[in-house]
Amino acid sequence: MTASPEFWRAMRRYAQDPMAVLGAAIVAVLVLAAILAEQVAPYPAHAGAFVDFVNANRPPDATYLLGTDGIGRDVLSRIIFGYRTSLVLGLTVLGIAVPLGTAAGLVGGYAGGRAEAVVMRITDVFLALPSLVLAMAIVGLFRPSQILAMAAVAAVWWPWYARLVHGMVRSIRLEGYVVSARLIGASPVRIMVGEILPNCAPTILTKFSLDMGLVILLGASLSFLGLGAPAPIPDLGTMVADGANYLPDQWWLSVTAGGAIFLAVLGFNLVGDGLRDVFDTTG
Repeated sequence: MTASPEFWRAMRRYAQDPMAVLGAAIVAVLVLAAILAEQVAPYPAHAGAFVDFVNANRPPDATYLLGTDGIGRDVLSRIIFGYRTSLVLGLTVLGIAVPLGTAAGLVGGYAGGRAEAVVMRITDVFLALPSLVLAMAIVGLFRPSQILAMAAVAAVWWPWYARLVHGMVRSIRLEGYVVSARLIGASPVRIMVGEILPNCAPTILTKFSLDMGLVILLGASLSFLGLGAPAPIPDLGTMVADGANYLPDQWWLSVTAGGAIFLAVLGFNLVGDGLRDVFDTTG
């Protein structure tokens, strides 16, 4: 199966944007580093329950490129494994939120009437509450864990996709090809999945790329507040919080972890901006 000419034209337009290419390169490096963490991290054992007080709080040098933390663990190794934690969080959250929100938006936008009113009022309730506050409330009810953090962020993220898809469906459902499909007897599910959804896909993909960075940032915020993955799991937000206790003397603990979060968010934002230009989406 070969890619369509439209796909290759889109890829050529994407490749002509230097910032988009830079974002793709950043994301590719981070993903590969996360997948191959055991092979590329200088000290893989430092990602677990490891203690070396002799080398505790060691500044960056040739042996430890980004220094060590308060119990002697290599910061660079933990950042690499922290990327794995962050990417798993982002993919899991959006893997739940995107299908759920898209389905809700499709049904509400196409069905109209009472179904639309119910779906959108539920969506409005979630959107009325700040994402971080709602996620904190959900996680705070139970013992913090990585799974709970993912569930909490997913619970606050799906309404954005429901609102986005609902608006697009409302503008598409009266197009000629949708009306024609309805007149020849196509079922509502066939129309929504086969006719409407493909036209929403570019905007959804663009938002997915942009949201990966935002989800990583929200997950790091929860971890910074002590509501993320428990120790000794490497987590970028937890590393920033732990390093704050040693500022300004051991500056590298927070600065490097914070820079790692910034790099991930920047990469995904550049990719999303590039896709938005390629697809000419405005959502």
